[in-house]
Amino acid sequence: AKAVAYEGAGTIEFIADASDGLKPDRIWFMEMNTRLQVEHPVTEEITGQDLVEWQLRVASGEPLPRRQDELAINGWAMEARLYAEDPAKGFLPTSGEIHHLPFDVTMRVDTGYDWSEVPPYYDPMLAKLIVRRRTREAAIDHLLSELRGSVIGPIKTNASFIYRALEHPDFRNGGVDTGFLERHSENLTEERALSEAARDMAADYFVGLRQQWDSQFASRDVWTDTRGFRLNRQSSTDLRLVVDGKPEPGRFNQTFAPDNNRRLPDHAYFDGETVWLNESGQTYQVTVERHGGGHSHHAHDGDILSPMPGKIIAVEVAQGDTVTKGQKLLTLEAMKMEHTLTAPFDGVVAELSATPGAQVQVEALLARIEASGD
Repeated sequence: AKAVAYEGAGTIEFIADASDGLKPDRIWFMEMNTRLQVEHPVTEEITGQDLVEWQLRVASGEPLPRRQDELAINGWAMEARLYAEDPAKGFLPTSGEIHHLPFDVTMRVDTGYDWSEVPPYYDPMLAKLIVRRRTREAAIDHLLSELRGSVIGPIKTNASFIYRALEHPDFRNGGVDTGFLERHSENLTEERALSEAARDMAADYFVGLRQQWDSQFASRDVWTDTRGFRLNRQSSTDLRLVVDGKPEPGRFNQTFAPDNNRRLPDHAYFDGETVWLNESGQTYQVTVERHGGGHSHHAHDGDILSPMPGKIIAVEVAQGDTVTKGQKLLTLEAMKMEHTLTAPFDGVVAELSATPGAQVQVEALLARIEASGD
């Protein structure tokens, strides 16, 4: 800072090799940002200082409000960045609506989103979740508790990834290095099926809604009542649940109980059609299959679909070109990231709808490759 006569708030980043002890010749300058970093709330929480105010005062020509010897650290603070991204798909950015983004007032949440839409044009960070507790272990437990009880949807986020990282034994014990994510990538990013207990709870809730409807509007005549019935047995209904758009195998046969007061737990809510629930930080969308619905459509193996909303910045092939497996077809840019789409196998570009500069939506058909010999 003295060498460049720098004045003002700023962050200087270094990388250090401490494998043989921390030594001056093993520390390298990386970059400098003339602003506060995203993690500045951690410092604010453990020092009780408002660094944004400090930044404005210094920019106005005032001296630093406090000297180094006037500062003290109190407790442990931890921050998690909540992103609109899909960990199971290589952390690709996502965009769309946020119907639910609730957090407890016992945790600091810095965010600009509330029941709104995430556009594809900016950094996909939704919020910073900051907790402070007396110990590191207590801070981890508090953040886990908040993520466990918060249903975030319908947009895909990295909440489940954060949750699994926090509860991992290596993280809890402080055994984290730059290889932590690579070593545990599959466990931290895989999509997990909804548990049987959670499915039963959702099915039971839908049955309760049906029972309430019947008690108010349906006929009590067994010959016109639409519920199934059997002689000398309680009436029941068959449900088939759809979780995140995919029908669950098997049906749930639920008996109508005499009470109508089925309630969802704190980590779930109902929006009039869908039960949204949280399990280990992951949000699931549960509905009931409707008979006579539309048919599902599956992409052809050679269809090149946009993995996210974004802008096409380069097209490397033309219709009719012969391509080999892994060959670069086009590049998509979204939320400060570039994503390269490649040929899934040897073949011919049978269809090409991508053009440089075009904005595309998620799962838009960009190209279609026909395998050699088809």
